Amino acid sequence: MAMEAWYMDNSDEDRRKSHKLEPNRPVSSEELKHLGVLHWKLNAAIYETDPELQRIRKERGYSYMDIITVEKNTLPNYEEKLKMFFEEHLHLDDEIRYILDGQAYFDVRDQEDRWIRIAMRTGDLITLPAGIYHRFTLDESNYTKAMRLFVGEPVWKAYNRPADDYEIRKKYMLSLQES
Repeated sequence: MAMEAWYMDNSDEDRRKSHKLEPNRPVSSEELKHLGVLHWKLNAAIYETDPELQRIRKERGYSYMDIITVEKNTLPNYEEKLKMFFEEHLHLDDEIRYILDGQAYFDVRDQEDRWIRIAMRTGDLITLPAGIYHRFTLDESNYTKAMRLFVGEPVWKAYNRPADDYEIRKKYMLSLQES
């Protein structure tokens, strides 16, 4: 099953809403792949023993993992964390998330600097490439449980926009021109 994604409107209304343009402008998995965004649909009910997840982790070198529950009662400094997650930023490494339960959104910038919203649901595994501007928020359910995956030791550093002078951003932008 394909992931659902669309271009966003410019509304400042509650960020947890879908913010679809009117009329809706869906974004295909091929368009996301062009941006370097990869997606798999897995069976989250068996994540601890899932051979497909194990294969992906081995092939891509995702050696570290932990689980985070993003909900008011379980995440310390919930409001501050949500604000931080929603700040537009990039990382020097890929960001890999697997939704084990609940729903959320990742927003990514396309090559014309427009926001694309990606709906993440239980079973969605996504990789955002190093250097892509993005942000994360919950949807109106206010809950998600996600596995965070890393190549090697986890790096939690986010570089808020503007970060165009970073070498990883330049490399990412060059990759868009080459594909």
